[in-house]
Amino acid sequence: MTSNELSNASANQSFNLWYHPLYTDGIHVEARFPRERYQILLNRLKDSEQFHMFAIREPRQISKDSLLLAHDATYVEEFLEQKLSEKEMRRIGLTPWTPKMIERTLCLTGGALEATIHAVNHGGITGNMAGGTHHAHRDFGSGYCIFNDLAICAMYAIEELGVKRVAILDLDVHQGDGTATILSNEARTRTISVHCSTNFPFRKSVSDFDLPVEPKAGDELFMEKVREAVELCVDFQPELVLYQAGVDGLEQDHLGKLCVSRKGMQERNQYVFEKMLKNRIPTVIFMGGGYSKPIEHSLDSFYDLFIDASIWNKRWS
Repeated sequence: MTSNELSNASANQSFNLWYHPLYTDGIHVEARFPRERYQILLNRLKDSEQFHMFAIREPRQISKDSLLLAHDATYVEEFLEQKLSEKEMRRIGLTPWTPKMIERTLCLTGGALEATIHAVNHGGITGNMAGGTHHAHRDFGSGYCIFNDLAICAMYAIEELGVKRVAILDLDVHQGDGTATILSNEARTRTISVHCSTNFPFRKSVSDFDLPVEPKAGDELFMEKVREAVELCVDFQPELVLYQAGVDGLEQDHLGKLCVSRKGMQERNQYVFEKMLKNRIPTVIFMGGGYSKPIEHSLDSFYDLFIDASIWNKRWS
């Protein structure tokens, strides 16, 4: 069922979360990426007391025209026709690539776009149980990111849905470098990135607002930057917020360095949801990074993210 087919009653009562089995199955079992996290997380959510508030939606593949809102035509064509070089694929990661990689990517980006359309049409909070691919640039991919779903959704909302201003609130441990470069000359968007100052990408781009955090900052210092970022977000008076909610700032994450606790991550999310509700700004969650060892720590915080989103979404109605 697509967002246009949902009833207003369902839209107001359910937290709509997009998911596809390809989020896991489209990644090779030998890839250096925790591919199982999507299926395990879905099973945990299904076992929760709050799952009756969820509506799990299966996305369609995004169109080529929508990809071109944020990406170079040659790059899009070369990916779709499987003509990227070995060097380009290694830069992206997720290797070795499976024959399902193209379909996975189109479904994943499609899920983000359908969640965006739903949020604009119905308000509240929606989400995609993947994505947040903020390292993809206009003409190349990087850091597990092929197409930049945040930039695509921002431009689609503006060009196709009549949204006047979109804020990208990126609270992943890594800077949203690709989002920053793609939207650098777009006055109708505001890119805000809170990230570890010494983490990937080591050559930073320039967001509208970059709020670097020193390594091992912990909960208190991290939340200071989060509150500043949310204030910058609300001051822009956006009609839509795209929230990159990666949990790789956790103290157990082997790619993050911020030493944020599970409780700190919960505080971050609830602060964002509270402010977006207070200002009645539709919000889309992009799952972002999470690479803890063991992966259960990341899954705990992703579980908290979506459970809290379902609770706060209920308050919109």
